[in-house]
Amino acid sequence: MAQISETDLILNPDGSVYHLHLKPEDISDTIISVGDPERVAKITDRFDRVDFKKSCREFVTHRGLYKGKELTVMSTGMGTDNIEIFLNELDALVNVDLSTRTIKEQKTSLNIIRIGTSGSMQEDIPVGSLLATEMAVGFDTLMCYYELNQSPAEESLSKSLQSATGLPFAPYAVAGSQLLKEKLAFDMLHGNTATCPGFYGPQGRTLRAKNSLPGFMDTLNQFRQGDFRVTNFEMETAGYYALGRLLGHEVLSLNAILANRVTHEFASEPGKIVDDLIQKVLDRI
Repeated sequence: MAQISETDLILNPDGSVYHLHLKPEDISDTIISVGDPERVAKITDRFDRVDFKKSCREFVTHRGLYKGKELTVMSTGMGTDNIEIFLNELDALVNVDLSTRTIKEQKTSLNIIRIGTSGSMQEDIPVGSLLATEMAVGFDTLMCYYELNQSPAEESLSKSLQSATGLPFAPYAVAGSQLLKEKLAFDMLHGNTATCPGFYGPQGRTLRAKNSLPGFMDTLNQFRQGDFRVTNFEMETAGYYALGRLLGHEVLSLNAILANRVTHEFASEPGKIVDDLIQKVLDRI
């Protein structure tokens, strides 16, 4: 079996993967991910015990026990570029023999649950909602570099959204884990998430730099294809879903809705909404 080169799979002197600074024994098969590094401890403070901690840049990892369940909580920072590092290195930990740099014959599928914050794009999805992403649409170019298999419905949606928005590339549309959605989000709203490659211009905000697509968010708000509509937006979910599919992992994104761009409302107590989502995930996982 061919070896993965030292420049494709970079390892640290201690044998850990390059950015996460983790070894295979440092993680469990179920991983809760968050964007904010400070949120990791806010979750693991609820654990019965924490057995492992590691921190490198925005990637913070805690592994421990919650009500008899072995769980890992990790932060990623913001954006699909960080998610690309996160998912590839996690996959290498479980599906590559790091000592021989060869891909294992028997593959491991991780359960990865993103707990994130998001803004609503529809008036009927109020601030304070908890929303599970059924379909994510990536308005970044990450999947231009990978061979992503999409269903006919996903491909049709990608082409229609490119036509509607006028983007010079086709967005990628990918569904999340049905298994995790049924287990964790049975009483939450279900929606479709736009993943934007930035917080300001790509999300329709203007400060001093002129926006070349000033009507972008209005277009997404009004877009319909059959029963599909875009319900919310953030900066990571499409990267999770696309790489999860490519690498064979179960991935679900759960969103605490903290703002509504139609009503211009922002949550007065955002921490409570996020805490509610965290506790639901821990108790159901």
